[in-house]
Amino acid sequence: MNSKTADRIASTIFYLIALIIILILLGLFYYILVNGLKNISLNFLTSPSSNVMAGGGIRDQLFNSFYVLFITMLIATPLGVGGGIYMAEYSKPGKITDIIRSCVEVLASLPSIVIGMFGLLMFVNLTGWGYTILGGALALTVFNLPVIVRVSEDAIRSVPRELKEASLALGITHWHTIKTVILPSAFPTILTGIILASGRVFGEAAALLFTAGLSTPRLDYANWNPFSQTSPLNIFRPAETLAVHIWSVNTQGLIPDVEEVSSGAAAVLVISVLIFNLLARWIGSMIHRKITATK
Repeated sequence: MNSKTADRIASTIFYLIALIIILILLGLFYYILVNGLKNISLNFLTSPSSNVMAGGGIRDQLFNSFYVLFITMLIATPLGVGGGIYMAEYSKPGKITDIIRSCVEVLASLPSIVIGMFGLLMFVNLTGWGYTILGGALALTVFNLPVIVRVSEDAIRSVPRELKEASLALGITHWHTIKTVILPSAFPTILTGIILASGRVFGEAAALLFTAGLSTPRLDYANWNPFSQTSPLNIFRPAETLAVHIWSVNTQGLIPDVEEVSSGAAAVLVISVLIFNLLARWIGSMIHRKITATK
């Protein structure tokens, strides 16, 4: 077999692999959206869920999903970016750095159910909080922290070293160089990684099952006092998210329209995750063009 024939065979195999991946993704989206879009309506998105009667919606679960996402990224983003800065700019080759890197890699490979059990022990039982939004957000922070650290480290290391060296040559301190030169250049990639991690948070169920709970108290959306028991902003209340609601309805649901509710909720979840991924690419490219002045 000559080199041209081998090249054609290899190219064909890789094109087939890419085609199979695309077909699997399209088939999954088609199945979920075709079965779910017909069940989505304004009433479905704005009415509370029901445990016994048909016609319930996903209002509270949808709000809880976005709120848990916001609290999680509020905690995970500075910690993850800070860890990436340390690994890329301050850590020195040696055993300590190797141990830290190994810990990050092991943490990234842990199943979400294990993170959920850890969150149950630490943020539910040990603290005495019970099932709370804060406990769920902290568990998801542990879940997503390795991803943000690795993305931030790789983004910072990809910045041309000439930029750093030129800044240091002008007498600018190391931290000021990181803040004003390196981070702005790496920001589009870091932002893309953060938004992609947000999509993972939105679709997570196992970790939240043990930390945020399977129920949501009666909420008053006109009450924005975060210390009130009926306020949707109270971080010390249980919060069933959309992904957990889908699992709960399919496994423990007593309502007569189980299939309609679960299909509609799954379609909303898939659309939300898809929007997060598209936003990652759009916002990252837009900021990159603005920073680098490219068209």
